[in-house]
Amino acid sequence: MNLFDLKGRVAIVTGGNGGIGLGMAQGLAEAGATIMLAGRNARKAESALTSLRKTGSKAEFCEADVTKEAACRALIGKTVETFGRVDILINNAGTNVRKPAEQLTLAEWTYVMDTNLTSAFMCAQAVYPAMLKSKRGKIVNIGSMLSIFGTSFAAPYGASKGGVVQLTKALASGWAKDDIQVNAVLPGWIETDLTDAAKREVEGLNERVLARTPAKRWGKPADLAGVAVFLCSAASDFVTGTAIPIDGGFSVQG
Repeated sequence: MNLFDLKGRVAIVTGGNGGIGLGMAQGLAEAGATIMLAGRNARKAESALTSLRKTGSKAEFCEADVTKEAACRALIGKTVETFGRVDILINNAGTNVRKPAEQLTLAEWTYVMDTNLTSAFMCAQAVYPAMLKSKRGKIVNIGSMLSIFGTSFAAPYGASKGGVVQLTKALASGWAKDDIQVNAVLPGWIETDLTDAAKREVEGLNERVLARTPAKRWGKPADLAGVAVFLCSAASDFVTGTAIPIDGGFSVQG
């Protein structure tokens, strides 16, 4: 028995067009899973689908704004209609607004919270009936180093990512009886479009990250592939409610 075999499993990855989401989707596809990417940019999804299909796995894209409840439910419905089932949900959709807290507007706060936290709740709630029908499921929520640490320039992002960890614990506690495992991954500083913007906007960020990270490098989206396969496979059937840092040792430094 291969504990990491995902053949026959169907996975939804929100925000899976690129960055961390695509890195995780790539790992799942290489382990045999069928992938439904979800996002708002269909053009960006074309290259992602090409990459995933090179593994030999099936992959499709569903255009969806996961800040809308109806869109979350439609995403689940389309996946079931297309592939017959949903076994895995990775809640990866995310955004940020970098400003001092006193300069934030309520609209900016709400935008970040809805994208990072509320969407994870709505997608998890929408997928629950399909997983209940299958009598098993895996949900992985994407947190952050700011689930652990504070920063002056990203109050809504930090609040949303702290909330992701607590949402993970609540869902894990409630759905363990249904053989649905819910875990979180806390990426460190990973090279993505979002963090490329952070390097430009936050003076000295690159140098501080390298100085604190024992691995002495920024992470890459591919560094998330292994933990995705672990948390979405039978290898983690007795693992639920956890929040696993993938950060090159950043979070263990004093």
